[in-house]
Order: sequence, then C-alpha cells, then structure tokens
Amino acid sequence: TSAYSSPAKSLGDPGITPLSPSHIVKDSDADDAVEQLFLVVVAIDFGTTSSGYAYSFTKEPECIHVMRRWEGGDPGVSNQKTPTTILLTPERKFHSFGYAARDFYHDLDPTESKHWLYFEKFKMKLHTTANLTMETDLTAANGKKVKALEIFAYALQFFKEQALKELSDQGGSDFENTEVRWVITVPAIWKQPAKQFMRQAAYKAGMASPENPEQLIIALEPEAASIYCRKLRLHQMIDLSSRAPVNGYSPSDTIGTGFTQGKEHVRRNRQSRTFMVENVIGEIWSELEEGDRYIVVDSGGGTVDMTVHQIRLPEGHLKELYKATGGPYGSLGVDYEFEKLLCKIFGEDFIEQFKIKRPAAWVDLMIAFESRKRAAAPDRTNPLNITLPFSFIDYYKKFRGHSVEHALRKSNVDFVKWSSQGMLRMSPDAMNALFKPTIDQIIQHLSEVFDKPEVTNVKFLFLVGGFAESPLLQQAVQSAFGSRCRVIIPQDVGLTILKGAVLFGLDPAVIKVRRSPLTYGVGVLNRFVEGKHPPEKLLVKDGTRWCTDVFDKFISADQSVALGETVTRSYTPAKPSQLVIVINIYSSEQDNVSFITEAGVKKCGTLRLDLTGTDASVPNRREIKTLMQFGDTEIKAMAVDVATSKSVKVGIDFLNY
Repeated sequence: TSAYSSPAKSLGDPGITPLSPSHIVKDSDADDAVEQLFLVVVAIDFGTTSSGYAYSFTKEPECIHVMRRWEGGDPGVSNQKTPTTILLTPERKFHSFGYAARDFYHDLDPTESKHWLYFEKFKMKLHTTANLTMETDLTAANGKKVKALEIFAYALQFFKEQALKELSDQGGSDFENTEVRWVITVPAIWKQPAKQFMRQAAYKAGMASPENPEQLIIALEPEAASIYCRKLRLHQMIDLSSRAPVNGYSPSDTIGTGFTQGKEHVRRNRQSRTFMVENVIGEIWSELEEGDRYIVVDSGGGTVDMTVHQIRLPEGHLKELYKATGGPYGSLGVDYEFEKLLCKIFGEDFIEQFKIKRPAAWVDLMIAFESRKRAAAPDRTNPLNITLPFSFIDYYKKFRGHSVEHALRKSNVDFVKWSSQGMLRMSPDAMNALFKPTIDQIIQHLSEVFDKPEVTNVKFLFLVGGFAESPLLQQAVQSAFGSRCRVIIPQDVGLTILKGAVLFGLDPAVIKVRRSPLTYGVGVLNRFVEGKHPPEKLLVKDGTRWCTDVFDKFISADQSVALGETVTRSYTPAKPSQLVIVINIYSSEQDNVSFITEAGVKKCGTLRLDLTGTDASVPNRREIKTLMQFGDTEIKAMAVDVATSKSVKVGIDFLNY
C-alpha cells in the first residue's frame, strides 16, 4: 500500500458499492408516528441579549399570549423579554435567571461576588466555536469555566418551569410537560452542530427526549419572523418608504389614523399581553402574487441573518430561495465599539482590570449604555449622558492616581466630555459613530445578497428583531434599499420572532422548501477505472479492483429540499459473504465532493446493519437500501436489507464525531 492511509483500508471496513442508478423517492406516507395532540404550543426565543416565551392553545390558535412581565426591568428599555443572564452559586448550582440574576449578582459584596458564576451574552459562543462538542466550555464573569451544555440546559429548564407555572396558574390545574409542544428559535446561519446542541440542551432540560423528538421543534429565527409577517395588518407595521421614523414612531401626527390606531392597538395589548392574530392573510401579503419574493432581515443582539423567501400559492406556503446568510453583526457590535472607546480614554489595562475586579459595576455601566444606545437617532441634536458607576470613578483614581475627568481632558477623544454631574457626555455624532461599523457590515452584506441572481425583484424587505428598533439601522436600510423594495417593520418588532415561532409550532407544515446547508453522502467503493481514479485509491479485494473512499452524494449544499423529503440509494455489499454492513455518512460545505478524504468532509453518522442469522435463500446480489429524510433541523438516516426487511436507523450527529 502507498504511504497514503485511507479510512477504508485502515479500518478494513466492510465496503458497499452502488447497486442502482441514483433515484429520489418522494415519501408521501412516511412511517412517522401519528401526529401527537398537544394542548398548547410554547415558543422560546432564546436570544443573545434577551429572551422570552409566548404560547397559544391549539384550540384557539388566533390568540398568542406573551409571557407575563417579570420582576425587574430597566429604565429606557420597555420590553416583554428578560436579559439572557444566568447566575450559578459558588457550588455551581442554578440560582437565578434574567433581571433576578443580574440584580442579585449586582447586590453581592465584591469579596463574595467573585465566587459566584455569572454568565451573559453566552449564546454567541455556539456561533463562534468552530468545533463545538458536548464538552465545550463557557467562561463566567469571574473567569471560571462551566460546560456550555449545562448552562443552556439550566436556561431552558428555567423557561420550561416558568411557562408550565404560568399555564397551570391560568388553567387552575397542573399542566404537564407532555401536553406542550416546544419550539426553540435559533439563527438560520448557525451551523448544524449548534442547532443540534440546542436540541441536546432541551433534552437535558426535560422538554422532550430522543424517544419523543417531535415534541420539540427547532425553528429558524427569520422563518418564524416570515410566518408572522404574513399575518400583519396595515395598522401593525411601519412602512419606512412612506415616513420618517423617529425611534419607530412618527414625529408629527400627519400620518393619518392608521398609525395612531396601531399605537392604540399596541397599547391595549401591553396590558393584556395577548395578541390576536387574525386568521387572514394581511393586506401587504395580499399584494404578493405567486412567485413573489421578499427578504427577511432578522437583526438581533448577536447575529443578523437574512433569508429570501418566495410565496407559493394557493396556500401561501413559503419556499426558501437563497440559503440563509448573515454574520455576527448584531447590536453587540455597538457595545463592543463603546468598550473600545472606553479603552481609548481610560486605557485598555484599566478596563480589563475593572471588568475582572468589579464585574457587577461593569454590568451596571453596560446597562446605562444600553438605555442611551436606544435613544440614538439620526436627527438627534442633544447629547447623550452615560452615568459612570461610582466604583468606576473610585477604582480609576486608585489605579491611575488621577481623576476620570483628567483622563477625559487628556484623551484626544473630542466628542466625549465629562459633565459636572459625573457623567460621560457623548455628542450624537459620537454615538452614531459607535453604530457605524456594525450597520455598515449589515448594509454591505445585504448588498451582496441583493446582487445574487436568485434575489432579483424582491418586493418587500421585512426588518425584524430587537436591533431593528434602532432608527439608525432603519434609516440606513431605507436609504440603501428603499428604491429597490419596500422596507417594512412590524410594530412590535422585538416580539416578531416569538409570535412567528408560536404560529410555526401550531402549523409546522407552512414552510415547505428549504435549502440544504450542507452536501451529504456516504462512503462507497466503486469499480476502479484506470485513468479516471487516482492510483492511491486502488484496493484489490478477492481479485476485484476497487476505488475506495468514494463520496456518493445524496444531496448537494444549497439544493432545495422539501421538508420530510426522502432520498434513497441502493447498495450491495462489495463482498457477497459479508455479515456486517457499515455505512458511514459524511457531510461537507462544498458542493462537488468526490472523495471522503477531501478537506472539509466530516463524518456525521454511521449505520451498522447486521446480516447474520438470515437464511440461505438470500439473492447473491443483496440490496441494501439507504434512505435519508430531511426534517426540520434533524436529518434521519436508515438502512434496510431488502431481502429480510431488517433495518437500522440513526440521527445525523454533528457533535460526537
């Protein structure tokens, strides 16, 4: 053998070879369990910066209830959601979540707080970790490490308990987990391991189980938003092409009654937390015709992702036209720029120390920044004041030996001043400059998407997610793309995804076609062809010359896949006497893959089919059917020995290989 080691040779794997030309079978009568009947659908929007849940009873799907308002809350941030923060005791047990976690941590004495484990904005870790596994760690504010899976499971368990408690209080009797269908939203641009990680965390939190996976749906954020946008009535949205937004609300009352009604409508709902989703297609939607395209831009705290959808009438099903794209351009980027600004003024060494030594005060400072960040607007003229926590001023003096005021005078940052009330005073230009890098990246990325051939003549752009509340982002999107399509913002833009996810859980069939993010296939042996196959792949078995490591493709990256579609291939053992068949499943982000040894090809599943104990009447060319079924974010594979109907199933696994 050559020095080149091939997986098939080294493992002595019982090989398979394709039997038939590839064919796709549309599996209409999938042997899926009878649809379970759930009493209620609860959707959890697990966000980078804030999270929340909403629910709807399957008997009255037109009512969506947003979770009850929790204790806590910040000035200048009116929100039904709670910060995605979690606190563990020094013994690493769950203590609290959200405002409660933040406030408790904040009130601890600094000598004590350094033993407690406080986590915030940890969801981004799933996006940024290249080789995510069940063992991946997260780092708490005090520098200690905890398994990410535990933190995510704690957070989901917290939401599960809150929701079940609210449902029980409302119904007057205990609500069982088995009566709930859970929906968890994830960014569409997440890689498969991150999506699977979320499902594993939910199993750990007891929402569903590997035996009962249907109880949990992993929904893609922009898809959820898209489903909700279809239901929008005119009074429930802001059409940027027809007005100037100031923080999402118009400055004058010349807009006509539609908008004031809309405000009334929202205000009334604030109290009741129940949103009526009329069982009609919204007006905007009725302007869309078969084949029309629209783009959903979901801009949150951590990521921004974009999906291009097309309408399929009569039912108005959605078809994904262009695979979800985006990146880490969420509003966290603005916080990061603020931090860079502080480093410029006070020195990076001080900021690093301050974060470690006074983590609670640092959190305070970022909260103060958050509410000013929300006050930034394109036409703002008066400065924005950010209160510096006392311990910042105090610690700085100890650290440097001179005052914060002195540092500001000395730094060359001319648009940030010190006000006598002990605040950082930022000019509107200074604030807008903090937004610029992030907004530029979003606009840049959107321009690239608009230039794709699949994305010609888009009719609408729906801007959703928490960051979409920013008038600066609204204005940038409107001025860049307003001439190409109508830019529309749902009224309660921060809750769009949550409500859409509930609708998705009530009717998961509404999304009909997705784009496969990866190419999938299995490793096989082919007859060796001189001149076509590389000589190092030659394997001689029983006098037959085989080419090893061939990647036999099931589906290509970016190919359309109907939900529930099954792709079937038939194979036969390379050696008739084989008693065990091992089929390895591989994935790759590349489109054209020839061999499983190529760079970027990853193993993501194994099917072992035992052929022992079968009688002698088996035909000598045994047919092994291999099926892959493409589900929501799950992919199931199955191998069947046709002669004996013996079968084996496996879920594609991106975390454990």
